Amino acid sequence: MSTQLSAFSLAGRRALVTGSSRGLGLAMARALAGAGAALVLNGRDEVALGAAAADLAESGADVTALAFDVTSRDSVEHAVAHIEGEIGPIDILVNNAGMQFRSALEAFPPEKFDQIVATNLTSVFTVSQAVARHMIARGSGKIVNICSLLAALSRPSIAPYAATKGAVANLTRGMAVDWARHGLNVNGIAPGYFATEMNDALLKDEKFNAWIEARTPMARWGRPEELGGAAIFLASEASRFVNGHILYVDGAFTATV
Repeated sequence: MSTQLSAFSLAGRRALVTGSSRGLGLAMARALAGAGAALVLNGRDEVALGAAAADLAESGADVTALAFDVTSRDSVEHAVAHIEGEIGPIDILVNNAGMQFRSALEAFPPEKFDQIVATNLTSVFTVSQAVARHMIARGSGKIVNICSLLAALSRPSIAPYAATKGAVANLTRGMAVDWARHGLNVNGIAPGYFATEMNDALLKDEKFNAWIEARTPMARWGRPEELGGAAIFLASEASRFVNGHILYVDGAFTATV
């Protein structure tokens, strides 16, 4: 039994988690640290990032905060080179940075569409490519891309978001096809509706809350810490032969009609 459990250990590994100053990114970072991983937290809000890092450090985590813009290729290349050269190798990458903007599609601001694509999709390619080059040279690495149940579904006012998440899911498969032969595992997690700051307006909407509880077979929102197990699994040796897979963590939302 201990041998099987040891496959989930992340001791001696370093994880870069983008968009990890709050919400699901921070929850997954906390879970990875609990499994033994050293952390590099990323975000653009230096105050929030510093507070998250301090909180994790107080719990005993080996954590570094590094503010950089995942939508800027130059910023990403510089940050990855700094981590690899000054902090240590990136064994695990979790592409979590993302944004949402709601509007009727016929009135959707073009600049917001471009921003959503840059943040949710292009950044996954940019950060993964920069990190994968180092992983390929070492012959190993774990990349976990955060998708969404909206990779398979959509709702009014969020078509661009759903489009980016569908693209991330297929980019994940493509990364696995290209990089598996180099020893990399590339998989995705598709969260359902989770109670986070990003969903605060929805959480306060009584009608929407009632719809989520009725539509989700588990009859509730997900809690951020409930994403931790999936992150540990896909970041660890327990998922050694899992590649190109999208793991839905949604309370059976996508399993029912």
